[in-house]
Amino acid sequence: MKENTQRLTLTAIMLALASVLSLIKVYELPLGGSVTLLSMLPIVLISIKYGIKWGIFTSILYALIQIGLDIGSLMSWGLSIKMWIGSIIFDYIIAFGILGLAGLFRKKGLVGICSGIAMTLFIRFASHVFSGVIFFGIWCPEEWSNTFLYSICYNGAFMLPELIFTMIGAVILFKTPQIKKIINS
Repeated sequence: MKENTQRLTLTAIMLALASVLSLIKVYELPLGGSVTLLSMLPIVLISIKYGIKWGIFTSILYALIQIGLDIGSLMSWGLSIKMWIGSIIFDYIIAFGILGLAGLFRKKGLVGICSGIAMTLFIRFASHVFSGVIFFGIWCPEEWSNTFLYSICYNGAFMLPELIFTMIGAVILFKTPQIKKIINS
């Protein structure tokens, strides 16, 4: 009973922290996507501590929170119903829901943790690229003849810094004895 209460409490705190950090934007792109202040790190920490089942549950809750925070913006773009649903699925549910897989290699130490984070952020990037090609290709500038390449560059402009910041944050955190103790307990 005590373990469940601790798990729920830590998860709620990390969801709240991730949500607040997602509002602190280093920069934001005009058609969506931003570099935040380590907003994904609290979610991947839950997956690393409690495993991928609980991590996916938590990351899907985070995706729903992000939808709630961004719903006004999503509604203001004048998207067709197909584009709106596609964006919800690929830019939110899959893109954020996948963060729960970060704990997949957690038993391999710091290398496994970094590998799990890199894998999940790459899959998130791929989900955004897919969404960009399928649903947002109409906004591809005329000078870009290849929508796929444009989507890679556009989404890479915020996902690469997010990956780098999250990885640096994770390495710093997991080198501290206090975090190692919390994760391993």
